[in-house]
Amino acid sequence: MAIVDVVVIPVGTEGPSVSDYIADIQIILETHKQTGKIDYQLTPMNTLIEGELEDLFEVIQEIHNSPFNKGLDRVCTNIRIDDRRDKSRKMNEKLDSVNNKLDKKRKDEK
Repeated sequence: MAIVDVVVIPVGTEGPSVSDYIADIQIILETHKQTGKIDYQLTPMNTLIEGELEDLFEVIQEIHNSPFNKGLDRVCTNIRIDDRRDKSRKMNEKLDSVNNKLDKKRKDEK
């Protein structure tokens, strides 16, 4: 199981807002989530997607192409991959691990 951090940047839009393009990408992600192959989380600055790496590359290609389908001639996509092979960890499990350690440190300080 891998987790990717993806930022799709449509270049050459009519204005500074890109939320319409991001909404289209979220629809694509919802469709893939319904198959059970991925999970995702939209944040204010990026989208996090988890799944098997092969499936993630397929999804990334589709969301990268989405702004081209709306007539744009240039898209920049930044991808960061966390591919841990010694154990399978989901996004929420990684957060739980940090929060548990934080709780312990706070208790130890008292």
